[in-house]
Amino acid sequence: MQLSSLLSRFNEPETLKMAKMGRELRAQGIDIIDLSLGEPDFDTPQHIKEAAIKAIQDNWSHYTPVAGFADLREAICLKLKRDNNLDYKPENIITSTGAKQSLANAIYAIVDQGDEVIIPTPYWVTYSELVKMVGGKVVEIRTTPAAGFKITAAELEAAISPKTKLFMFSSPCNPSGAVYTKEELNDLVTVFNKYPEILILSDEIYEYINFIGSHESIAQFDSMKERTILINGLSKGFAMTGWRLGYMAAPVDIAKACEKIQGQITSATCSITQKAAVAALTGDLSSSKQMTAEFTKRREAVLALIKDIPGLKCFAPQGAFYIFPDVSYYYGKSNGTEIIHNAADLSMYLLNTAHVSSVMGDAFGEPHCVRFSFANNMQNIEKAWARIKEALSKLQ
Repeated sequence: MQLSSLLSRFNEPETLKMAKMGRELRAQGIDIIDLSLGEPDFDTPQHIKEAAIKAIQDNWSHYTPVAGFADLREAICLKLKRDNNLDYKPENIITSTGAKQSLANAIYAIVDQGDEVIIPTPYWVTYSELVKMVGGKVVEIRTTPAAGFKITAAELEAAISPKTKLFMFSSPCNPSGAVYTKEELNDLVTVFNKYPEILILSDEIYEYINFIGSHESIAQFDSMKERTILINGLSKGFAMTGWRLGYMAAPVDIAKACEKIQGQITSATCSITQKAAVAALTGDLSSSKQMTAEFTKRREAVLALIKDIPGLKCFAPQGAFYIFPDVSYYYGKSNGTEIIHNAADLSMYLLNTAHVSSVMGDAFGEPHCVRFSFANNMQNIEKAWARIKEALSKLQ
């Protein structure tokens, strides 16, 4: 069977692949501890679930506008003003079936064949693959743990070429946990001001999971708002991964383009989810704050556990819920039957030997790192890292 050449341009997400492998081993009766998926291990807050139940009872069960219900887009505008001091109108807002679809809409609306898209490493696995799907070229800016996994203004300017169409990044970052301060963003803005034709895609899905202070959006700068596509959603901050709702705030022309694209692919997201999202965005944020407080405790616990393991070079994450250590110390080491050549080998070794799932760094643009989530309960986290420590001790 002759399939589309599109399939050869991009890879399956390693995050989903590792989760699938973990499920297969679990189905065989093996006790796998999952540190691979980026999913809060909390239940959706009660007031949000009650709003969904009411929406069902009130028969909100029909097609909705592609961009989302008017009250939801108003709620998103209120949220952006309340949390970020950003002024948007409903015409700037498009809701989608998850932030991943919002990202896809934006890439399809902006990037043409041969356009260059600058992405600092490490980045979420889907960024580069979406660019490849539309025929764009990924231009990576490599970062290091010593630099806090953040780029400088000079590094940004050096990556820009006449073909640069878009710059995309996340803060807080998946997988590194890096968070850009207002001052650091301002340094980047100084460069962008020289190149007004470049658009910025700012993924802020981990906004509420921040360990160092208030969230700062690049859209807050006067010269940036009309060229920034802000991506957010409810999965991480409200424990609503399965509800599938993301959104973008963008200049009207881009928002309309994304609405046109989405109208031919999925139309609108679930009507019940949209009504629940209004309750989430306008209601009490105490549940979100409690989740972040718990993630803060787990972060400290994981950092303490890693200190006892030789060879792992680890940056203390400032946000999100991942640890992303450099594991190159173990290259060339063996347990007598297996040799670790790279981070992918180590990730598979830990899955098969320690029965702990993780994600190799190649997928994130950092081949010497492995991503471990701490979106799991403390008992499983401690158990998982005890297994990891024991498995790594066997590599000589």
